[in-house]
Amino acid sequence: MAKISSVEEYIALHNNWKELLLQLHEILLACSLEETIKWNAPVFMMNGKNVIGMAAFKNHACLWFFQGVFLQDKAQKLTNAQEGKTKALRQWRFETNKIEDKQLLKAYILEAIQNQKLGKEIKPTRTNKKLVLPQLLKEQLLRNNIFNKKFNALSIAKQREYATYIDEAKKENTKFKRLEKIIPMINEGKGLYDKYKKC
Repeated sequence: MAKISSVEEYIALHNNWKELLLQLHEILLACSLEETIKWNAPVFMMNGKNVIGMAAFKNHACLWFFQGVFLQDKAQKLTNAQEGKTKALRQWRFETNKIEDKQLLKAYILEAIQNQKLGKEIKPTRTNKKLVLPQLLKEQLLRNNIFNKKFNALSIAKQREYATYIDEAKKENTKFKRLEKIIPMINEGKGLYDKYKKC
């Protein structure tokens, strides 16, 4: 996806969710949040802190509550997109272009804002553990000197992302496919998640 510079541009690029995204945008702005673009998607902030993100995918659109773990979620609308990995982030998914209960949604947004004002947050933990490379990646690095140089030119964080990406695959076949996918990215000096990060 091309780099976007405004929420309006993001909505225009996701025409199949346009009606819903426009409604969400209107509700979020009415709650006095500041809008910006981060990771090529709309993010709504308060006092420089991320509160809520808005995103559209093929089968659903959603709001990301950056500190959603602190929301009461009495209506059970929130999901953890990556159980066991995601600590604070929670997602409210929409599978149609209609918001069923705008008052309920606004209550969740206002609670998230209040939690931000109270300073409730789980800060990401930085890992300094030693980089362990999967065998498949090690073999590729030994076989290809240019690839080895390109990989070692990446930051430790990017190297770790690639190592984890291969290591997390359950089947050997999937590990090979993932390796094939990342070789051109590494040769171009890109990180696995660069396209989601703000330039």
